[in-house]
Amino acid sequence: MSNQRISIIGGTGDQGQGLALRWAKMGYQVVIGSRDAERATKAAAEMCTLLKENGVESPLIEGMSNAAAADCGIVVLTVPFAAQIGTLKDIRDSLKPGALLVDVTVPLEPAVGGKPTRMLGVWAGSAAEQCAEMAPQGVRVISAFQNVGAAALADLSHEVDCDIIVCGDDKASRESVKPLVEAIPGCRYVDGGLLANSRIVESLTALLIGFNIRHKAHTGLRITGL
Repeated sequence: MSNQRISIIGGTGDQGQGLALRWAKMGYQVVIGSRDAERATKAAAEMCTLLKENGVESPLIEGMSNAAAADCGIVVLTVPFAAQIGTLKDIRDSLKPGALLVDVTVPLEPAVGGKPTRMLGVWAGSAAEQCAEMAPQGVRVISAFQNVGAAALADLSHEVDCDIIVCGDDKASRESVKPLVEAIPGCRYVDGGLLANSRIVESLTALLIGFNIRHKAHTGLRITGL
């Protein structure tokens, strides 16, 4: 159990809700943000009800606007790629120096009407590096959770079968994400090195989506030999 507070920006989306459910189930205080604060409040109430139905006595999830939610020590960005820049502009003034900003964004083609199995080129190199360029000075940007499926996260009756590769330019900041990874049953923390390696990690998501479509499955990623 933990009383640590986590903010999820874009927390009303599938990925954000899946992470919120998993962390709240393990006792974390979770704040979900949305462009529409009322929508966030409603989604938070629905998730609390679902968790109670799954045996969690007093789940702690609340909803608010993205800007209000970003005033937190740990901020997880789970918006679609098309919304990443706009959302970062909206929350920039709310991010605290020293805050950990975990970017989950993947630049998939649906952002411009294309296929989910294809990647978009990003001038910065990756969505995570673009996030780092836009983040205020003193905010520590990490990438993680891009390869874990929303459906697997939302299925609270099963463990999540996926390694979580964590990238960032500071080792201590990468390791700060380890407890969040290990709080999700079935997930394993893998140190992915520098933030530039997010270019590779993000592209694996498109590959996994292709597997899911072809095999009608919910695939995950495992790194062997570690």
